[in-house]
Amino acid sequence: MNFDDRALRIIDILANSFLPLVEAGLKFTVPLTLISFTLGLILALATALARISNFKPLVLLARFYVWIIRGTPLLVQLFIIFYGLPASGITLDALTAAIIGFTLNVGAYNSEVIRAAILSIPKGQWEAAYSVGMTNNQALRRVILPQAARVSVPPLFNSFISLIKDTSLAATITVTEMFQIAQRITAATYEPLWMYIEVAFVYLMFCSVLSAVQNKMEKRLERYVTK
Repeated sequence: MNFDDRALRIIDILANSFLPLVEAGLKFTVPLTLISFTLGLILALATALARISNFKPLVLLARFYVWIIRGTPLLVQLFIIFYGLPASGITLDALTAAIIGFTLNVGAYNSEVIRAAILSIPKGQWEAAYSVGMTNNQALRRVILPQAARVSVPPLFNSFISLIKDTSLAATITVTEMFQIAQRITAATYEPLWMYIEVAFVYLMFCSVLSAVQNKMEKRLERYVTK
């Protein structure tokens, strides 16, 4: 096969595989990211509130959870959930295992973001809320959390973009997201370099769109920040 024929073959492979990769991204990668991030955010908020509570057992439990997740690789966590749990009689399908793994990971890392955002709110805001008769829970819900949410948006959005890329690890537990589709096409075409470059480009497209959304959100939020 001469150079021109090989070039035409590669172009043909890339052209035919582009839409399947995007389709896999929209069908699996994006939903997996959205579901895992949403559940992880709920878990992160609960963990952050547990960390700043006065109930010692809850504080210790939250710290232990964050320590375990942050101290072990995400890939290992996915393998334990999908391949390890069946040995204990708990069998999960690949997508459910991926959602659980990513949710736990997102919850641990983002709990630190939310906790730091809550602690960054000046003590005077708490005192102002108490002065108008609010309880601790009311002050947290009506005064502190809205301000903390504004502070935490940029790092949380960065976490969301990172999760889009991390979902490629789901291919290792047989979830048919973008990277696994790329692997299947590579196995059939024997063009790993160009296929992996193409799937990297598709990930870049997704992340670029999200980065643009993040920039707009940050500019909108800046209007509410006192100079």
